[in-house]
Amino acid sequence: MVRIKSVASNESPENRSMSIRSFDIEKTSFKIIEESIKDHDYELQYEWPIVRRVIHATADFDFATKEKIIFNHSPIISVFKAIQNCSHIITDVEMVRAGISKINLKKLNIESICKISDQTIIEEAKKHNKTRAEMAMLSCKKEMDGGVVVIGNAPTALYETIRMIKENLTKPSVVIGVPVGFVSALESKTELLKTNIPSITNLGRKGGSSVASSIINALLLLYLQIK
Repeated sequence: MVRIKSVASNESPENRSMSIRSFDIEKTSFKIIEESIKDHDYELQYEWPIVRRVIHATADFDFATKEKIIFNHSPIISVFKAIQNCSHIITDVEMVRAGISKINLKKLNIESICKISDQTIIEEAKKHNKTRAEMAMLSCKKEMDGGVVVIGNAPTALYETIRMIKENLTKPSVVIGVPVGFVSALESKTELLKTNIPSITNLGRKGGSSVASSIINALLLLYLQIK
């Protein structure tokens, strides 16, 4: 059983596998973010470090304001349980998967999966007139069950995940849904918030692979700090 407790403030370049220069640059960036956004309504121990890392990855303060990150149905504790169980992380595109810390995945014995470039997915998408993102999510329904879904690019991937949840084909522990774009990005996030699945998303059209990977990276780091 995972219990939320205080995050230790003992980060160092060594336990982050970073050079001193890289660590100092990150600390300076975080200081600038803190000085720029003095007032917010995020919980400080867990929510704010996640939002701050999204801003750090995007240089976009909107993720704490008008297109703010939303935490729905206690997703952080649900992610921690999934991590403790070494559940899979399923991503919609390779860019999201590539952005997840390989060092931390190895430390936690977690496998990340993305099938969007599999030849069978490409062929099935053409055959059924669906997007590759839709077919990739469908093909991962078994691995997705109890796992963490991380979507940063394709609204169709998020819609397909929501459909499978509603039809009881799968039940992920958490859905991180931050697709980007002008067609269905906002609408798919709105639908996600209507489900009972723990989720992390944001308001508006903004999102993207860097947003998605920074959210899951922040959660992996937080878990390692309380482990």
